[in-house]
Amino acid sequence: MRLLIFGLGYSAARIAARLAPHGWRIAATTRDGRDGSIAFSDRERVGFELAEATHILSSVPPADNSDPVLETYGDAIARSGAWIGYLSSTGVYGDAGGAWVSEDAPTGTGRRVARAQADTDWLALPNAHVFRLPGIYGPGRSVLDRIREGKATRIDAGDQVFSRIHVDDLVEGVVAGIDGPPGAYNLSDDLPAPQADVIAYGCRMLGVPVPDLVPLDDAAISPAARAFYSENRRVANGKAKRLLGWRPAYPDYRFGLRALNASTSPAMTSTAPAPVSGDQR
Repeated sequence: MRLLIFGLGYSAARIAARLAPHGWRIAATTRDGRDGSIAFSDRERVGFELAEATHILSSVPPADNSDPVLETYGDAIARSGAWIGYLSSTGVYGDAGGAWVSEDAPTGTGRRVARAQADTDWLALPNAHVFRLPGIYGPGRSVLDRIREGKATRIDAGDQVFSRIHVDDLVEGVVAGIDGPPGAYNLSDDLPAPQADVIAYGCRMLGVPVPDLVPLDDAAISPAARAFYSENRRVANGKAKRLLGWRPAYPDYRFGLRALNASTSPAMTSTAPAPVSGDQR
């Protein structure tokens, strides 16, 4: 098995680390070709890896209102005959007023127009698997880290909730998708919840005071964060459970945060990219 990853970021590096010990040859691109990866702009090298790949995965988000991977290599990917995967976002559903959204829900009505278009374009490719992801948390990237840094703000956003997923569950969902039918899959936990509740739980776990709620209108947050609170939805994960046989090991944030707080294993806490074979043909 030969996997080519476009964009060796937080989640994709963990997918590579999960597969590499099982005989997979992993090649990956980054913007600058760091740590043995391939520079995205190296068309000759990327072309070689595309021709050899049995599986192709992109974690690269849209830039300047277009998908750089499809714009540069889309034709070759479509012709490859490989398994195709794309890490998308549940933001493609826009605001659902707190309702549950499945993969059949309309997309493209929210603030992430470019992401929704990329989602549609990847889904149109042969043998494509599009994984729609909510907020991703895990080692080195959770409310526990923000609480420890004194940067956690509890926003009073009314009845707004959102879904999330532990990065390990994301990885297992993608791995399950390797043998699953093409299509779109929501990978999320089972308990959408207000972010303020998650922060409060984390504070109690760490034994620090729970910050008071701050009205959304008074919160000193970025425009991007404010836009996040403008959407309200619950993400249904039943399709991935039915068709991929996937189940989240951390079905809600309480399981995930407890595991993160208790873990002292370097294998779980390291955020270093997995070794890749992008420098070997």
